[in-house]
Amino acid sequence: MASLAVINIGAIASGDLAQPVLDGDCVLVEDGKISAIGGSDQLNANNADTVIDASGATVLPGLIDSHFHVAIGDYQPRQKVVDFIGSYVHGGVTSMISAGEIHTPGRPNDAAGVKALAIIAQRSYSVLHPDGAKVHAGAVVLEPTLEEKDFEELAAEGIWLAKFGFGNYRDPYDGEPQIRWAQKHGLKVMCHSGGASIPGSTAISAEHLLRLKPDICGHVNGGPTSLDNDGLRSLVAETGLYLQLVQAGNLRSSLFILGLAQEHEAMERVVVGSDTPTGTGMMPLGVIKTVTELSSLGGIPAATALCLATGNNSKAWGLNSGIIAPGKDADLLIADAPNGSTRNDLFSAMENGDVPGIGVVIIDGEIRVVRSRNTPPPAKVPRVLKQPTPPLPSF
Repeated sequence: MASLAVINIGAIASGDLAQPVLDGDCVLVEDGKISAIGGSDQLNANNADTVIDASGATVLPGLIDSHFHVAIGDYQPRQKVVDFIGSYVHGGVTSMISAGEIHTPGRPNDAAGVKALAIIAQRSYSVLHPDGAKVHAGAVVLEPTLEEKDFEELAAEGIWLAKFGFGNYRDPYDGEPQIRWAQKHGLKVMCHSGGASIPGSTAISAEHLLRLKPDICGHVNGGPTSLDNDGLRSLVAETGLYLQLVQAGNLRSSLFILGLAQEHEAMERVVVGSDTPTGTGMMPLGVIKTVTELSSLGGIPAATALCLATGNNSKAWGLNSGIIAPGKDADLLIADAPNGSTRNDLFSAMENGDVPGIGVVIIDGEIRVVRSRNTPPPAKVPRVLKQPTPPLPSF
């Protein structure tokens, strides 16, 4: 059973709003799962197969991008980019949740085609893991052609994601049957929010969301156009819906929603995504940049802001990642204040508005990135002290 230990940690961000910062200077991993958090000596960390010295940097859960637009393979036709998924891993994103494969050229809208697209995307990305990325794909785009039996079939095929807001509906309210059927059969429904984003999408208001009751209000801060303030107040105060903030949306609206969530003790319902690659482009740092903005401009501790892109996403979608705790997937980042920052640790740098420097990305207990190619270098540089020698190739 392979083991990994991260020692000499300066701080541990848990990803859990209930306790955003953990005690200890070591995280131990066994067989791809976190097994213990504590002191290096207590955990016999040096006996691990792989040992990483964090050099006083911070360890945090891998980020979860809860609004990510894949299509087929590692190619995004809207932006005409290849090998983009690995770039997001270099931005600290270890898991990605599809908000619908809507940019697939010639996307079908008949029931058979809609189901086929979701199934092939789910199957494809369950095997394809660029730089170790976990892509949760196959978000069926809801269409009026879908009947309840179709959702039963989709669930039987392992489809558990759905997206509303891009189907051929004359009125958004007409999609309520499909939303209910999807939820009945265990699919998580994310709904477009705000103004229309591309041809084929529909403007969806707060009033629509209040009646449609999806599981997640996608880009509720605007995708890209924001909802009105009174509607946002109703969504925060009168519902239990998850409220997604994205980099591709309206920053003023994000800060307004964040304030409402604090006022109504609803921070556990705020989740973060990038909503890229879309018209905003490919943004490998979209999630960590959003979290940094929410902390520095929204006045919340960095460790709390990080929970919105880790543990909150994990709970909203039922994932086993995003939280540093025994039994959780060992998806971890070692990061610090960027080199040259006026602050001397990750938390204070983020609260100052500085995007962290990522030194190491670990997915399922395996080192995937050493020195991110997309963030500034961290001021405190982690070092791999011990690592198994890879086996020689056989001929």
